[in-house]
Amino acid sequence: MENPRAKSAEVLLIGGRSGVGKTSVGWEVAARLRAADIGHALIEGDLLDLVHPAPQDDPHRSRITERNLAAIWANYAELGCRRLVYTNTASVLGSEEELFTRALEGPRIIRVLLTATDATVETRLTARERGSELEQQLRRSTFMDRHLAEHTAPDAHHIPTDGRDVRDIATEVLTKTTWGAP
Repeated sequence: MENPRAKSAEVLLIGGRSGVGKTSVGWEVAARLRAADIGHALIEGDLLDLVHPAPQDDPHRSRITERNLAAIWANYAELGCRRLVYTNTASVLGSEEELFTRALEGPRIIRVLLTATDATVETRLTARERGSELEQQLRRSTFMDRHLAEHTAPDAHHIPTDGRDVRDIATEVLTKTTWGAP
């Protein structure tokens, strides 16, 4: 039987620090693709390793993200899906390419780094976080902003989100693909 994952998968990676709008943009991109009747899957990467203790703290569980991604993608690919919209902070890092190469067996990768100012991110995270995580999210977001600035793959498209409507951002993101959605 032919491997369904080997059919030239394409993955749109939407990355960026916490508070830039990755999840909202990912959902809007998926809505646009649905409206244009373009087959795709959407995966929120943060949910692939949301376990405690954290996988990086346990060497036996350190590949859980890749294993979960490969398992979910195999199910989608079996249905004929060949496009993936994937949102995750670090997905646009050059070091993350191996994860997608192994899990999706060599997809064409399109990277989009969403950006926003510290003030915008603080406003968004303050509105979003409803518990004890706000201060930690702000610290991590600041760290990841610097880390992404230094280590994002050179082919990534940088798209600012400050003061912009999610529909406008999603339209710009989709122009970076060849998927045909408006």
